[in-house]
Amino acid sequence: MRQEWLKDKADSRGVVELLRQTKQIWQRGERLIVSGLEGGAKGFFISLLLREITPLLVVTPDQDAAEALWEDILFFAPSEEKGRIHLFPFDGIPQVDLLPRWDLYGQRMKVLRLLIEGGLSLVITPLHGLLGKIISKEDLVSSLIKIKVGQEIERETLLRELISMGYNRVEMVEERGEMSLRGGIMDIYPLDSELPLRMEFFGDQVDSIRTFDLETQRSLEHVGEAVITPLKVEGEGTLFDYLPLQVLVMFDSPFEAEREVEEFWGKLLKYGKEVQFFPPKVVLTMIKERPTVEIGGWDLNLPRDQRPPHVSAHVFSNEELRKQIRAGGLRVLAHEVQRWLKGGWAVYIAVQTSRQAKRMVEILEDLGLKVGFRDFFPYYPLRDRGRLTVVVGDLRAGFRLPSEGLAVMTEEEIFGLKRRIGRGKRAQPTPFSNFEDLKLGDYVVHIDYGIGVYRGLVRLEGEGVENDYLLIEYDGGDKLYVPVDRLNLVHKYIGTGDKPLKLDKLGGISWRRTKKRVKRAVQQVAKELLEIYAARKAFRGFAFSPPDAYFKEFEAAFEYEETPDQGEAIERVMDDMEEPRPMDRLICGDVGYGKTEVAIRAAFKAALDNKQVAVLVPTTVLAQQHYVTFTSRLRGYPVVVESLSRFKPPAKQREILQRLREGKIDIIIGTHRLLQDDVSFRDLGLVIIDEEHRFGVSHKEKLKEMRKLVDCLTLTATPIPRTLQMSLLGIRDLSLINTPPPNRQAIRTYVVNFDQEMIKEAIIKEVSRGGQVFFVHNRVKDIEGVATMLRELVPEVRLAVAHGQMRERNLEEVMLKFVEGEIDLLVCTSIIESGLDIPNANTIIINHAERFGLADLYQLRGRVGRSAQRAFAYLIVPPRQQLSREALKRLRAIQELSELGSGFRLAMRDLEIRGAGNILGHVQSGHIAEVGFELYNNLLEKAIRELKGEEVEERVTPEIRLPIDAFIPADYIADNNQRLIFYKRLSLIEEEKEIEAIAEEMRDRFGPLPSPLVNLLEVIRLKIWLSKFSVRRFDFRDKVVVLTFSPEGAFSPQKLVNLIERGSGKYRLTPGMKLVYTTEARDWMGMLIETRNILQGLV
Repeated sequence: MRQEWLKDKADSRGVVELLRQTKQIWQRGERLIVSGLEGGAKGFFISLLLREITPLLVVTPDQDAAEALWEDILFFAPSEEKGRIHLFPFDGIPQVDLLPRWDLYGQRMKVLRLLIEGGLSLVITPLHGLLGKIISKEDLVSSLIKIKVGQEIERETLLRELISMGYNRVEMVEERGEMSLRGGIMDIYPLDSELPLRMEFFGDQVDSIRTFDLETQRSLEHVGEAVITPLKVEGEGTLFDYLPLQVLVMFDSPFEAEREVEEFWGKLLKYGKEVQFFPPKVVLTMIKERPTVEIGGWDLNLPRDQRPPHVSAHVFSNEELRKQIRAGGLRVLAHEVQRWLKGGWAVYIAVQTSRQAKRMVEILEDLGLKVGFRDFFPYYPLRDRGRLTVVVGDLRAGFRLPSEGLAVMTEEEIFGLKRRIGRGKRAQPTPFSNFEDLKLGDYVVHIDYGIGVYRGLVRLEGEGVENDYLLIEYDGGDKLYVPVDRLNLVHKYIGTGDKPLKLDKLGGISWRRTKKRVKRAVQQVAKELLEIYAARKAFRGFAFSPPDAYFKEFEAAFEYEETPDQGEAIERVMDDMEEPRPMDRLICGDVGYGKTEVAIRAAFKAALDNKQVAVLVPTTVLAQQHYVTFTSRLRGYPVVVESLSRFKPPAKQREILQRLREGKIDIIIGTHRLLQDDVSFRDLGLVIIDEEHRFGVSHKEKLKEMRKLVDCLTLTATPIPRTLQMSLLGIRDLSLINTPPPNRQAIRTYVVNFDQEMIKEAIIKEVSRGGQVFFVHNRVKDIEGVATMLRELVPEVRLAVAHGQMRERNLEEVMLKFVEGEIDLLVCTSIIESGLDIPNANTIIINHAERFGLADLYQLRGRVGRSAQRAFAYLIVPPRQQLSREALKRLRAIQELSELGSGFRLAMRDLEIRGAGNILGHVQSGHIAEVGFELYNNLLEKAIRELKGEEVEERVTPEIRLPIDAFIPADYIADNNQRLIFYKRLSLIEEEKEIEAIAEEMRDRFGPLPSPLVNLLEVIRLKIWLSKFSVRRFDFRDKVVVLTFSPEGAFSPQKLVNLIERGSGKYRLTPGMKLVYTTEARDWMGMLIETRNILQGLV
């Protein structure tokens, strides 16, 4: 038995003995029972075992246990081994098979393929995962398609094979199981692939294979080979078919696993789904036929002589130490660590991220400890004897091995429960064209002609030339054909109001009047914002002290890792508070994105400096919610938190106000009640305002006065567009928290048909674990009928109804009871979107989920999953055949992708526009509605820059008339919407280098550029040059070129005169500022070069 990891510890027992006995029973094909593997020691032991025996099969009681143990094993495994350790997931309830779970199926298929290829050393699965019947090894091997670069393969034959394997042919690949063929380019997203693949053919030869990014559709890396698996995961096989006969099975908590699987089997029988699974007895027999280590199993019913050997690991958990630290503070930790180090132990503290590691090192050094740092757990941990090391990695719990002199702790055991950080990928920003979701019949805004209706992309032919145009219909049926190179003048209309729009008259004066009026209003709002900003800069306020070691400890106790946006917002707030002028910062971000933690840290900082804090919220329910959050987060710290609202008895209110005046309350949370005349503070230093736009006008005036005197932090749950943030730079201190929190525990999301038994089971399961349930039914007229059905279904559950048409006081009372846990099941409309954060509610059932947009579904589902408990979302929809393809894609996006994907960004844009209206005020919302957000924002940005004295360049969009075909052919990009997006992006180009970037993207995605597209790119190049020199129009016909200059053109009049004089009659200038000349070039490309040279000479 190798003991290299121990090095000098040859006489050790404990884990070494356990490893020796495990290897023996594996060689003999026997069973061993192991007890006493506490905390993360289970993962540590299995990671050591991997150095001796591969492959291993690890079986757990359920999916959560499998994920937790998988994370622990990965923490201890060496980096070169991590890619060979895989989860074989099973996450489903028996009756749910409405939408294929491509993400789960993909993980399972990847494990099977890697087992065939010999690329795995460990597979971990819940026992349920072994029950499911899967594709047999023989069928999978025979159906794999392997394609190498240079291989000859007939495209149409390959296409037919892929379709027979279940792949769906689409215009653009966006999810697993899809493929597309565009000329010589085939895109496919194999079921088990991390990334989709792009194969480029030269004839019938595979010229290249590349991975590509779903968001940008751009190629990433070249690969030598593609392996395409079938979409079918089911069959008559079992996971054991793919493993060696003598595979060692590590069976974790077998009694618990058997109990769970028997319950699961009962559900299968109930729903008639048992045919897709093996009976538990069959699977348990398969396990017992193989060498097995049962962790935590001990069958006392067996006669003593029949019991398998039993080994007790000498491992200790950190649970008692955790309690001592909780009671006695970090000095207890320091004392214990010093004792271990004096005894020659190697001590490790695991933290989830590098940011937390840096903070942990600072805290430990402040305690007088010498600390090292590693970004992974070492292969030989005992080489660090006598040393304390902070290690980055995800470990659920620590442990101690006295016999080996090893102690491992987690930050959770020091500072309290941390939420887990998900392993999912983060969304990357991508070009946003404003036309991504433009549909026939949508409103559009032309900067010069106003609001009309989009009627499609049309190709027109005239004088032997073909080109594409955007067709807009105006009032009275008038039509405007916009050349595609001028689409920068057109935006999709996005406004803040729900009122039907009035179309403008083509050539009428109403649009000019509207634009003029909005421009004046925008200049006024910009002036006010600048004046407020300048006045506040001049005012003297209180400068708070910088964060100290005590504050850093408080930060470390935060139960999440800060997102980058959140971390930046906190830093900005701390910097503002240290300034001797009053802070007035706005924090924007969706519910659950971490705004409250920013506010709590600011409040804690103020309290440490002996200043009082007022937290103002628009409703009693939000006041109660914030009170619960603040008191929970500040528990154990010397900070007194109170709340004040009309629900408090008068006597209690008077007592609170008296303590507030005397300075005995540090943080007071309340509604506009805090703005009344009888409220006074001993020393107010910070005001936090949540959702200011929901306060009345008189309250807002009071808040405006407060801002001048003390630091002010405003929170809003509605995100705002980044473009507006850029416009407001330098006149409004603004922090956007746009990054969703890392997937703490992914919300288990099921798309289901309506089934009373399933609904009952979901509600009972949540309530029986002490949780609460949302049942969302978004129609007020029959919500009472739904509530009656649910009362009959689960009579033992405390149920209430909430919707927007109730009297405000009644609604508040219901919501308050739900927040305080007096209601188990809330039957409600989508009003729960706005601002509520109830950690105890961890199941949401959404009726007719297909009727909601993606952003609404995302926000609704985000109301659960706020605690350490696993959260569940059930999206109830009609039978699959009644759902449109768009609805299915929406549901799958919410089921699998969380915030990733262009669909989510599109959906969030509507929320952001609402947020823009909230920030700029009700009046400005009206102006946004009149001209659309994009034009409004352009006007605002220009007004602010002018007032700040910056130069604002008016860019001219030239009209170009050339006798050439310049368009994107439909046989090159077949999808109309994709062509429109590219047209829009090309029209927005301002620098020549951007042309080549888009050209390269098109070559990558669609193949070599066709001639009309090459022409279009040259037209765009010409447009850039003409715009730089303020040329309003360019005409070319029969070798005659006409350049029509703008009067305020960016050229030298003297150089223009010199050009005409030098030309000896070749050039003439008309009174209308038209330069006319005859080109000597042989073709139009030569003419473009000549024109460019002329323009360059005029600078």
